[in-house]
Amino acid sequence: MPTLPNPRKMLLFDGIGAMFSAFMLGVVLVQFNSSFNMPVSVLQLLALVACVFAVYSFGCYLFAKQNDKLYLSVISVANLLYCCLTAWLVFTNSKELSTLGLLYFIGEILVILSLVIVELKVAKQN
Repeated sequence: MPTLPNPRKMLLFDGIGAMFSAFMLGVVLVQFNSSFNMPVSVLQLLALVACVFAVYSFGCYLFAKQNDKLYLSVISVANLLYCCLTAWLVFTNSKELSTLGLLYFIGEILVILSLVIVELKVAKQN
């Protein structure tokens, strides 16, 4: 069985992933929105949420000296809620969303759900 990373490293990884999502949503998808067709206000909202998650994860990584598993559990639940929000926004904007946009958001949800599974395993390990 592969060794799981420690909770502190997972917080760093989560923060990096959240910054990547914020960049993709707030810069790349906005710049090339004609290819994705998600309303810019939705992209900005999701990018803002990703930035908040990044600040939380990096803050926990840098400053929390105890309870790493608790902080990791919190961000994993937040990530799960983010996936639900994203799925709802995709559903409510599905008529405007292009195939590429749909594929992007399905991919993002799948990546984040995979991360949530690992985060919860790491948070539960002894």
